[in-house]
Amino acid sequence: MTGPGVVPLRNPRKLFIDGAWVAPSTDALIDVVSPATEEVYFSTASAQVADVNRAVAAARTAFDEGPWPRMSHAERAGYMTEMATELEARAADIAAIWPNEMGILHSMASAFAPGAGGFFRYYAGLADSFSFEEEHCTVSGAKVGLLVREPVGVVGAIIPWNGPIMITCFKVAPALLAGCTVVIKGSPEAPGHALLMAEVAEKVGLPKGVINVVIADREASEALVSNPDVDKIAFTGSSATGQRIASILGGRMARYTLELGGKSAAIILDDYDAEAAARELAARECDMSGQVCASLTRVIVPRHRADSVAEAIGAHFAQVVVGDPFDPATQMGPLATRIQRDRVEGHIARARADGFRVVAGGGRPRHLERGFYVEPTVFAGVDNAAAIAREEIFGPVLVVIAAEDEQDAVRIANDSPFGLNGSVFTNDVDRAYAIARQLRTGTVGHNGHFVDFTIGFGGFKQSGVGREGGVEGLLSFLETKTVLLGGHPSHIV
Repeated sequence: MTGPGVVPLRNPRKLFIDGAWVAPSTDALIDVVSPATEEVYFSTASAQVADVNRAVAAARTAFDEGPWPRMSHAERAGYMTEMATELEARAADIAAIWPNEMGILHSMASAFAPGAGGFFRYYAGLADSFSFEEEHCTVSGAKVGLLVREPVGVVGAIIPWNGPIMITCFKVAPALLAGCTVVIKGSPEAPGHALLMAEVAEKVGLPKGVINVVIADREASEALVSNPDVDKIAFTGSSATGQRIASILGGRMARYTLELGGKSAAIILDDYDAEAAARELAARECDMSGQVCASLTRVIVPRHRADSVAEAIGAHFAQVVVGDPFDPATQMGPLATRIQRDRVEGHIARARADGFRVVAGGGRPRHLERGFYVEPTVFAGVDNAAAIAREEIFGPVLVVIAAEDEQDAVRIANDSPFGLNGSVFTNDVDRAYAIARQLRTGTVGHNGHFVDFTIGFGGFKQSGVGREGGVEGLLSFLETKTVLLGGHPSHIV
């Protein structure tokens, strides 16, 4: 069953700690508001500091004393494969929750939802192929040198509201294979997928304390970061919050991976069809209403083509059907929250005041009387030094920036505090590769918006620390240890 208002969760007002659904320490609730209707979708328990500490204690005991880290990788992979099957069985539930919480189109949520289980299958497959122990030559005087990779320990996984199920999987699946135990801190704006993950863990009989789930606001969330029993934080969110987390963890040398914001550039070279590039960029910016950290929001083009590209993007934006995310005819839904809409509108107002030209959009859709909607918007004639070109907006807003030549385009693209994604639009693959190697950013695509979590995803500069996905994403949940022995242990032939 799917549709507006459907809540396919069994225990939204409880916390999942130490393998059981438990009552929170207070009666405090968080109201989850549907962005399309502005009505309460459901209410969930608001974890307090005491609840977060209880969850951490459960994860600590499970790591220090429980069976999970002591299982073989193959044994853990067996549980993960069962979790993958259960996640795939609940794809319709995942797709039902997602639009009701943050406004993604139901059609897009339905396409993405089955992939959640795929990440668990991928990492389960690494149990057989990844080298968790390697024999090395040694000059130490020992006869045998081993490099072993062991779990980092208790992980706090802090999940944002825009892509909660996928981002939870990016963090939890490699952590479980490594042998870590996890406290998932779900977003108060979009907690449904974190609660669903707890139901999956319960269904497959995951040992108690291996996965714990709490939904918490800022104070309790900071308690998770500050708790000395947490060995690593895996965070996705804003760069400002990431800086705060890093500063806290630095005080005790705790580990962290931070997947943060972006202001990614699309460079359109002089040999590429402007209309084709405009069509691709306009379509992808409407995905999730622009609430995607890797969005290509700065469009850098030769000066003589800047106005024509801006007009082409504007023409596509003007045709976008904005509305109910459950309506099959809708091409873009609302922003996730009132606060987010206000923030996006503030950026638009400032760019107008700075004198940049609105080619399309710039306001709220007139036919929608409620919901957190903003029209897809494109500005022309933007200076790369302006706030609209430097700050992450996290909404459907593109800026077109003129470059004098190819070298200037690369300079402009790199002149940003962020470095998450990028793309080069050209018919010449060698030019695309050459420019890609010059861009200071974690991913570079060719003729489109691309990311690949089977290889690795993350950023340079203020876009984060570390990578998620692929083998790179597994390494961050492991500590390396050198073992020097006077002979071969019995398990090594």
